[in-house]
Amino acid sequence: MRTRTNTFGAVFRMRSELSFAVHKFFNDRGFFYAQTPILTTSDCEGAGEVFQVTTFDLDKEVPKTDSKAVDYAQDFFGQRCGLTVSGQLEAEVLAQSLGKVYTFGPTFRAENSNTTRHAAEFWMIEPEIAFADLQDDLQLAEEFVKALITHAFDKCGADLDFFDARIQKGLKAKLEAIVKADFAVMEYTDAINVLQKKAKKAKFKFVPEWGADLQTEHERFITEKINKRPTFIVNYPKSIKPFYMYCNDDDKTVAAFDLLVPRVGELIGGSQREHRVDILESRMKEQGMDLEGYKWYTDLRRFGTTPHAGFGLGFERAIMYITGMENIRDVQLSPRTPGNASF
Repeated sequence: MRTRTNTFGAVFRMRSELSFAVHKFFNDRGFFYAQTPILTTSDCEGAGEVFQVTTFDLDKEVPKTDSKAVDYAQDFFGQRCGLTVSGQLEAEVLAQSLGKVYTFGPTFRAENSNTTRHAAEFWMIEPEIAFADLQDDLQLAEEFVKALITHAFDKCGADLDFFDARIQKGLKAKLEAIVKADFAVMEYTDAINVLQKKAKKAKFKFVPEWGADLQTEHERFITEKINKRPTFIVNYPKSIKPFYMYCNDDDKTVAAFDLLVPRVGELIGGSQREHRVDILESRMKEQGMDLEGYKWYTDLRRFGTTPHAGFGLGFERAIMYITGMENIRDVQLSPRTPGNASF
């Protein structure tokens, strides 16, 4: 029944309009729209947080091998399969032939995260650009965020007025300032140093340390207290980032970025991709990955490649940011969260 209220009517009108804005932005810039698989044997993030898909009848005895392991050779696909966590790896395939591509579709994470920013099913926008580096990636991400906001003002003015009056006072002024601002760029190492100096006064719950990921409280502090605008954090430690990110010359960091925005925290994550096959395979070995299972991916480099880059933007987080809504469950029609798959 909540979709019949003014608030959720405005949310879903905005969601519909911004969906068209995504396609318009990339189409106007010569990108090709790619539909990547939802069922996959690859785990792009390497975190193992994948929903498994099987046709085995789990109420009966599951086929086993001689070593008592599950015999996936007898399953539908003949191997272990899951729901996609990202279309990035497949998008890289097309980027090496078409040049610029993007995906826009559902993704899934089997994380037991009960927060206002996480859902088990969400939509992701992922461009991949051939002949591009980290700086090109940052520029595209900034242009994209500003284009979505501008489209919201052009097409959803009445709904933005509603959100400004009823959901978050001053929302329109903040969004207008974002469109006019130059986004800040901050090295991960510099961000940690600043956070450590402010830690005592800020009373962080989590101590900021080099080599650890930034927590939401750190991300918001950077954007709301230090830079007071959206901020790109760049060059993260390679130990906390996935295998496919480009290794910098210091061999300690990778050419990765997160775009942090006030109130929401991380909005976009991206990187220059590792195009050197020897370094890519070394990184995969470090993370204990099955190289044979990703041979198709390394072959993209082995038989000719280009420097390339891309990012992922969680569509629901963008909607939260533009509408002022504070819970991801309130910008989805039927939220999928731990313990909840109703409707």
